[in-house]
Amino acid sequence: MTTTEQPTDIDMEKLMGFVFRAVDEVGATLNAALVVMGDRLGLYRALAGAGPLTPAELAQRTGTAQRYVREWLNGQAAGAYVEYDPDSGRYTLPAEHAIALTEESSPAYLPGFFQIALGSVLDSPRITEAAKTGAGIGWHDHVQDVFDGCERFFRPGYNAHIVSDWLPALDGAIAKLQRGAAVADVGCGHGASTILMAQAFPASTFIGSDYHEGSIATARQRAVEAGVSDRVRFEVASASSFSGRGYELVTMFDCLHDMGDPVGAARHVHQSLTADGTWMIVEPAAGDRTEDNFNPVGRAYYNFSTLLCTPASLSQEVGLALGAQAGESRIRDVVTRAGLTRFRRVSETPFNIVYEARP
Repeated sequence: MTTTEQPTDIDMEKLMGFVFRAVDEVGATLNAALVVMGDRLGLYRALAGAGPLTPAELAQRTGTAQRYVREWLNGQAAGAYVEYDPDSGRYTLPAEHAIALTEESSPAYLPGFFQIALGSVLDSPRITEAAKTGAGIGWHDHVQDVFDGCERFFRPGYNAHIVSDWLPALDGAIAKLQRGAAVADVGCGHGASTILMAQAFPASTFIGSDYHEGSIATARQRAVEAGVSDRVRFEVASASSFSGRGYELVTMFDCLHDMGDPVGAARHVHQSLTADGTWMIVEPAAGDRTEDNFNPVGRAYYNFSTLLCTPASLSQEVGLALGAQAGESRIRDVVTRAGLTRFRRVSETPFNIVYEARP
């Protein structure tokens, strides 16, 4: 039997500090499933604005089993998601937490973030096997929670920023859209961004594209429900093959870094634009230096990149694998290699950076 000698200069306080931090991380990992559970069972919505409730009262309001609800509430209280009063045995969801956990229109809305995280963890055994060989796993090959959670996480931010901040930051884009422009939304997923722009600019026409057939089927249904299907068309196509020419605006929301050949996609965008057209690229917030991203947002994005973004890129031709924390310099390099000559950062949030690229 081979034994490994332990170093003799171990700082036990540092060791135990790390152990207890890791215990907290295990609790946080499990809590992702409990947040999704609370969202699906309506537990947060029933708590929101209701004041202090007992487990029995919450169970009755949600049609759930009291014994499960009590354990769930205790877990939420231990994690400071809800507040517990030991004298009354009641639990309260603070109003600020209720916004983040129940208000889908708020840019602070979080359940989608937890849903995509849970889906990524469920898929992690396959990613672990792929990491041994460098094989890729396509976006289409994940569980449904990844697709639904992705839309639910990004949509509130899009609702808050696309029309009010990001599009106005582009040179001349609003005037074109109000007058009537042809727009291609590439990598559109379930079509949340496409439909949002179509609702805001009724004189313009929009084509959303994504290589994932299931997402496009959802997007088409969403367009009908939103009443914009007369001006919005969705097609199954890769970023290097979406149809049409003469677009005054091409948009990519949180997807360029997922592509196997982002330079090839950029060349296709360049060819599809008018001479004075604009390409809006929305990417995860990231600094150019690795250490710039050692913060809570960067940590989440690096972890998503390991489980989702990098495998997706490696599953495609070229497999450049920019990763979710590519940073401005690498995005600029992709754009300029495709022949576009103007590139600038125009807006940012804690979660995203917005770039403008033009011929």
